[in-house]
This record gives sequence, structure tokens and C-alpha cells, in this order.
Amino acid sequence: MSKSNAFENSLLLLIFNAIAIADIAENDTTSPATTITVALHTSDPGEAGDMSTNEATYTSYVRKTIARTSGGWTVTDNSVSPAANIEFAAATGGSETITHFSVGSGVSDDMKYSGTVTPNIVVSSGVTPILTTASAIIEL
Repeated sequence: MSKSNAFENSLLLLIFNAIAIADIAENDTTSPATTITVALHTSDPGEAGDMSTNEATYTSYVRKTIARTSGGWTVTDNSVSPAANIEFAAATGGSETITHFSVGSGVSDDMKYSGTVTPNIVVSSGVTPILTTASAIIEL
């Protein structure tokens, strides 16, 4: 059984833009999350993984937080993408290849979605990994 396209889009709007789903779900009214945390991975964290599974380890890497609004995320046609490129810290050491990204609350490594980075990003000293607006998560 699958979800309707309209509900898939509504679900993404709730999670990424804090827009309620009428008669079903509301944004937390007492202490709603205002950001979504983004992590980079060297391989697929998988559905059983979390945000720390296969997470990037290059020197100076840190996760990024993006506003949980339409200014942070673009939701359209059952797909969500960053509203602007997400630039991570430039590598000051180490080398690895970034193949996936994940998004979540950032609390206890709670991953909500993950996706592939295409093309992969080869990180070495001086390289600044950028997750572009072409990166997308599709709700199926």
C-alpha cells in the first residue's frame, strides 16, 4: 500500500517546513524544532543506521544545521531539496569520499532520511564539500 502524492508532499512539508497536516498532525506547539541537522557519510548509513553511521571524519568536519522553513528547504512534487547550497567546513586534513548525506534532529543521532550525493565528493585537505540544491530526498 502506498501514500497519495498529496500526503507524501504534506509529510515533507510537516518535517522540513513545520507546516501542519490538517486534522492529522501539527508542529510541536511547546518547543518545536527550528532546524534540521545535515550530516555527510562515506557510505550508505542504511535504514537501520543513524546519523553517526559511516559519518565523515575528515579533519574540521562538523554537521550543519539548516532552518526548518521554506527558506531552508524547498518542498515540491514529493521531493525536498536544500533551498541554498549547504557548504560544510573545508578539510584541513584526512581524505575520504562522500557518497551519502542524512538529515535528522541532531539529537541522539536521530536520522529521518538519507540520500546519495551525486556526484560523489572526494575530500582532501583544502576541499570544501558542498551539498547542492540539486540534492533531493524523494518521499515514496
